[in-house]
Amino acid sequence: MSVPDTLDAAADAAWRDERAKRSRRATFIKWLRKVHGWVGLWGAALGLLFGVTGFVMNHRGEPLRISTGAPQVTTVQLKVPDPAPDTPRDLAKWLRSQKELRLPEKMGRVQKEPERPVAWGDRETTQPEHWQLTFAAPNESVSAEYWVGNDYVTLKRNNNSFMATLTNLHKGVGMSIGWVLLVDTLAGALILLSLTGVLLWTELNKRKTVGAVLVIGSIVAAVCLGLA
Repeated sequence: MSVPDTLDAAADAAWRDERAKRSRRATFIKWLRKVHGWVGLWGAALGLLFGVTGFVMNHRGEPLRISTGAPQVTTVQLKVPDPAPDTPRDLAKWLRSQKELRLPEKMGRVQKEPERPVAWGDRETTQPEHWQLTFAAPNESVSAEYWVGNDYVTLKRNNNSFMATLTNLHKGVGMSIGWVLLVDTLAGALILLSLTGVLLWTELNKRKTVGAVLVIGSIVAAVCLGLA
């Protein structure tokens, strides 16, 4: 084989190798676009919810405050059983047994203030033990207040407005572990969208990839320095 033939064969092999690399890159980018599109579709609905409620939460203070609506509050006093519950957990169990109360499933905050002496004018008296319990759901919350020794417990129900309910969904108030895991999938989708978006922008080009790495690295470094 002559020298020109050898050079032609080498050039042809190099051309075929480069063509195969471009074909693999094009196939990968095509698959990446599909992943990016489907993940974006999955996150669109929840992203809309979290975007709206996040906007409202960002404006919960002055001077650009957006009101979520005043809750409807109802209060009732309920006679405790005899003998009275010994602990806040016992009280919660008894309240749940009262089906007509229709308490939210999620048990929230439980506070127990011990008995302590307090001043009353020029005299000193003893304030009895004080219990506070909260049952929460996105659309409502019920707080129970009980002073040990009383014959009754005070229940206060707050019915939230529609926007306040959406905001509680955003914060996960009164939600089950299933909702928490569902929101985790949205967080994962946002991370995946960011990564695939960067890869689609670079198209696996070396210069663009280096530029993207430098820009992202600079942003991360600036955030770390700001936190420090």
